[in-house]
Amino acid sequence: MSTRKKISIASLLIALGIVYGDIGTSPLYVMKAILGTNGGYISEELVLGGVSLVFWTLTLQTTIKYVVLTLKADNNGEGGIFSLYTLVRKRAKWLVVPAVIGGAALLADGMITPAMTVTSAIEGLNLIYKLNTDTIVIIVICILAFLFSFQKFGTNKIGKLFGPVMFTWFLMLALLGISQIIKYPQIVKAINPYYGIKLLINSPSITYILGAVFLCTTGAEALYSDLGHCGRKNIYYSWVFAKICLVLNYLGQGAWLILNNGNVVKDNPFFLIMPSWFIIPGVIIATLAAIIASQALITGAFTLISEAIKLNLFPRLSVRYPNEEKGQIYIPSVNYLIGIGCILLVLHFKKSEHMEAAYGLAITVTMLMTTILLSQYEKYNKKRRVLSLFVLVVFGGIEISFLFANLSKFFKGGYITLIIGLIIILIMYVWIHGSTIKRKHNRFSKILDHLDKFDAIKKDTDIPIYSTHTVYLTQSQNRNYVENKILHSIFNKRPKRSRYYWFLHVKVTDEPYTMNYRVHTIQPNQIFSIEFEVGFRVEQRVNVFLREVIQDLIASGELSFDVKDYMINNDEDKNVGDFKFIILEEVISKESQLSNWDNLIMSFKIFIKKITVSPEKWFGIDTSIVEVEKVPITIGRIKKIKLKRVN
Repeated sequence: MSTRKKISIASLLIALGIVYGDIGTSPLYVMKAILGTNGGYISEELVLGGVSLVFWTLTLQTTIKYVVLTLKADNNGEGGIFSLYTLVRKRAKWLVVPAVIGGAALLADGMITPAMTVTSAIEGLNLIYKLNTDTIVIIVICILAFLFSFQKFGTNKIGKLFGPVMFTWFLMLALLGISQIIKYPQIVKAINPYYGIKLLINSPSITYILGAVFLCTTGAEALYSDLGHCGRKNIYYSWVFAKICLVLNYLGQGAWLILNNGNVVKDNPFFLIMPSWFIIPGVIIATLAAIIASQALITGAFTLISEAIKLNLFPRLSVRYPNEEKGQIYIPSVNYLIGIGCILLVLHFKKSEHMEAAYGLAITVTMLMTTILLSQYEKYNKKRRVLSLFVLVVFGGIEISFLFANLSKFFKGGYITLIIGLIIILIMYVWIHGSTIKRKHNRFSKILDHLDKFDAIKKDTDIPIYSTHTVYLTQSQNRNYVENKILHSIFNKRPKRSRYYWFLHVKVTDEPYTMNYRVHTIQPNQIFSIEFEVGFRVEQRVNVFLREVIQDLIASGELSFDVKDYMINNDEDKNVGDFKFIILEEVISKESQLSNWDNLIMSFKIFIKKITVSPEKWFGIDTSIVEVEKVPITIGRIKKIKLKRVN
């Protein structure tokens, strides 16, 4: 999939709608947060310094790090922290750590963003109607409930409105900003980094100011994640327009504040710069922009979880495709969890200012983890060691300072991010470590060493025909070997006499949309080993894949199959006989010599597998005949038990 997509008005509008929802709504709360570090009291030093820090944070973090550098680290046109991880994971095993931490923090951000942005927008109504906090909470919850209930239908149709709405939003930002800059044009001097540095040096509340300033760059990570949807050049060009509008609005808010120097302001400066007659339309546009920002984070969470599942970093969940648009996915369980989480956050914090700490901490951690992976990408993939060091030192240093600033507000809401992140990390750790334990203790045998047994079972007419095609999914990466438990299932556990035996291995590739297969004939016209290579964004429909492979083998003469007269569909190109898939479900044996920790991990993983999507649904074989067999996980030598017979 190429990042070289055609540039047009429509493509730029789509980029505005998809990419810049989160970062575009930052003016709703950034200047309010900066002012809050001084108790709402307006000082010229705080305003000039705050606007300066916002401008240079947008320039360094969003423009240079993400738009200029990170967007070039694409995986066949796809972006995001897991796409970046797939590019570097072969370099060092430890890189899974920043990938897991960053992914967990980004999912936490996906839960906090809708609550934060929608609440900030609705709070603007206070300038006209003095609404109490409970009323605002009810309105926000109603909007969020509608937003999450709509996800199952996909965003194909409504998504076409995102671009025009966000264009209107950015145009509104620019016009509101210009209306105030005209009144105090001296505000443009805030672009000078001197004022930002001066504020940091002189301010006793430096950590709080940094924590507030950092909110302006939230959404930069989503910008990278949406690379595959929009293309690099569309993001480049639309960012020029988006940044100009953002900067104009921040300057406008700064100009209004300086003109009111010495006053104490409790309301949001974003809405205070609006004419009174425009506040209601402004709140409506802001709410729509907040919904679009939330939508981008929600669909981003679906994509992130889907990629993590394919990379075997997360338990398998039911994934649906609401429409034909490529990349459009819907994960019901994730939607419900994020939706419930958002509503609980609104009920807990009630006000947007109380959510700032949790919001900032989540995205800071994600950005820091992306910086670590990006530095390794530049070092190993691009062989640019100097740039790798620059990325790690400069951007890592900036993000560590922001992280420290957000941690200072840990007990004001940051703990929520930690709790959400740790829960997600725990689930991912259990899944990854459980898979490692399983691979470590798996035992394999060469299929060729058992051809005599296959021949014997074929000739044993006392055994009824089990199926025409008996299919096993194997984790063996060697086409000549399968797990001992599979051979035990064929020959010992209800012997399976079939015409054909298929051993399938699904390999998830680092490329997003690969769809290849390899066939190895072990015994002509009887035993076959197949490896499917599918991209980490491809739905695994093993049933469909296998039928297509068999049709190819019949066409090439590698497999002979006679369509029976009694079959309803006698089209030889489609009818390949009946299938039976065998799923081996593991249970922990009491005789296994696992350590207490590994036993706990495996028990937890088996429990997770029971409450998530079944293997037959995940691999797309649930429409075929599937038989599930219990297989004990037995590790170490089984102690022999000697029973004594008594009369």
